[in-house]
Amino acid sequence: MQHLLSLFDLSTGDLRSLLATANVLKTRLAAGDRPPVLERRVLALLFEKPSLRTRVSFETGIAQLGGSSLFLGDDVGWGKRESPSDFTQVLGQFVDAVVCRAKSHAKVEQLASYNSLPVINGLTDLCHPCQALADVMTVHGAFGTVADKHLVFVGDGNNVAQSLALVCAMLDMRFTLSCPAEYEMDQAWIDKVFEKYPTAKISTVSDARTAVADADAIYTDVWTSMGQEAEMAERRKAFSDFQVNSQLMSAAPQHARVLHCLPAVRGEEITDDVIDSDQSDVIVQAGNRMHAQKGLLVWLLNRPWIEQNVTDSAF
Repeated sequence: MQHLLSLFDLSTGDLRSLLATANVLKTRLAAGDRPPVLERRVLALLFEKPSLRTRVSFETGIAQLGGSSLFLGDDVGWGKRESPSDFTQVLGQFVDAVVCRAKSHAKVEQLASYNSLPVINGLTDLCHPCQALADVMTVHGAFGTVADKHLVFVGDGNNVAQSLALVCAMLDMRFTLSCPAEYEMDQAWIDKVFEKYPTAKISTVSDARTAVADADAIYTDVWTSMGQEAEMAERRKAFSDFQVNSQLMSAAPQHARVLHCLPAVRGEEITDDVIDSDQSDVIVQAGNRMHAQKGLLVWLLNRPWIEQNVTDSAF
């Protein structure tokens, strides 16, 4: 049973195949072609957290592929009315895969442990693999390649940053985190990245202007994520020198692209003039969520179609 709990579940070859598939499907969609690659397949979305991009992109993506989806909220009683084992194995009798957006990564791991259906991590406190897939698609779209590109994340070393560090290691990209002290990425996660990818180019730079000096993409995210609201005032103070604004962009190359996984707190981690600028790929990046996830779904559920229809190895 194949899952995507984190990008550690993929080999570099798997990742490149998945992204190439996403590119093919995106190109065909732009030409008005929606091949029913996953006809009659059913995708369940089991969400503990609110969502716009993850929910709508998966629901629309599976529909474009000829399948359907079911949104499962609190009413299904996950972890409440019946045992996790019973819940997961019964769900596996009805649907072909499940996207789980959970507060704790352990809950996604628990779902996958019963191996009754493929489990996709739609976001946890540890990582956000689907976002990272869309992000590297966006960098590729901007530059025609991802090799040797430098992605600088300005802000909290959170779940998004951790997935980005890993995907950069997998695709031979440079990754730099610029953050205040004590807001670095989880060391156990980084150790695991270097254990699997010893030549990974991952660094932390405390001064944001220094970090972006040779950046190809400058990425930021909210300073206070869901569940951290009690830390808001403390975080605003700690991150005050890490705003992506015109002053910071003046220290970066003119070709640098701006990324944000959204939703954004405009005027906090990023200013209006930057997120709405000609350098911003934020809306394209959001759109690539659907394309990347379509590639993922086909890779999980219809590998023979990829073998017959995808020859692009641009990644």
